[in-house]
Amino acid sequence: MRIGIDLGGTKIEIIALDERGAVLACHRVPTPQGDYAATLQAIVSLVARVEADTAQVGTVGVGMPGAVSQRTGRIKNANSTCLNGQDLQGDLAARLQREVRVANDANCFALSEATDGSGAGAAVVFGVILGTGEGGGVVVGGQLIEGCNRIAGEWGHNPLAEDAPAMPCYCGRTGCVETWLCGPGMAADHLRVGFECLSAEAIAQGASRGDAGCVATLERYEARLARALAGVINILDPDVIVLGGGLSNIARLYTEVPKHLAAAVFSDAVKTRIAPAVWGDSSGARGAAWLWA
Repeated sequence: MRIGIDLGGTKIEIIALDERGAVLACHRVPTPQGDYAATLQAIVSLVARVEADTAQVGTVGVGMPGAVSQRTGRIKNANSTCLNGQDLQGDLAARLQREVRVANDANCFALSEATDGSGAGAAVVFGVILGTGEGGGVVVGGQLIEGCNRIAGEWGHNPLAEDAPAMPCYCGRTGCVETWLCGPGMAADHLRVGFECLSAEAIAQGASRGDAGCVATLERYEARLARALAGVINILDPDVIVLGGGLSNIARLYTEVPKHLAAAVFSDAVKTRIAPAVWGDSSGARGAAWLWA
């Protein structure tokens, strides 16, 4: 049995999979806000719960919003800031009395979709999170690629050139892909050009009803997303790009974004497939479980 945990900013999801990927148990609880000790205890309690449910002991993998520093072994770059500087892997291993594997949540998403999702069977898969932030992960030949700095796939913190004024990013830079393509970024763009303050979800709904302003905002978003993904294609040349996160539910992305790729990809044809995630918001937990594959 493989146990996977998706440690998110608002919820912790745990899933137990058998050797074929069938779900044996699954639970969700709220994430203790800003409390590292309580977060550890919540994870330990969830592991005990699924092992009681299944009467089995499993391997444990954890996906979290950050990376393990190669220099210190502690968490870095997590927007759940109570994790930063903590030895999450070591602390959980001590409490669970077994080895624990830890990876970035977007990497877990990519691994899940490459294993038995939209990227199954593909040689090179790039997984993208389009939500309140912009994460990414790379899987080659079924193996997760983290890189020597543990930042492989972090496309969201590359600059995206725009005529409009660059927006500040939480990372300290300005004009990052994330500032344009996250949900709040879409909302800010809609407001910037003179329309009312709407959430990304409301903009997508408005576009589906034919609202001209919402359609125009989505068209700008699609063109920017295509340019950002073209940069990934020019370097990585993946067989498939799998989209996850809340914004990945906008159906028109899968028809409109590919139309813009040819203008920015260094090739006479673009065969890279853009597909929605099979496992939705459970991909993070499933990918954490597959860290033991």
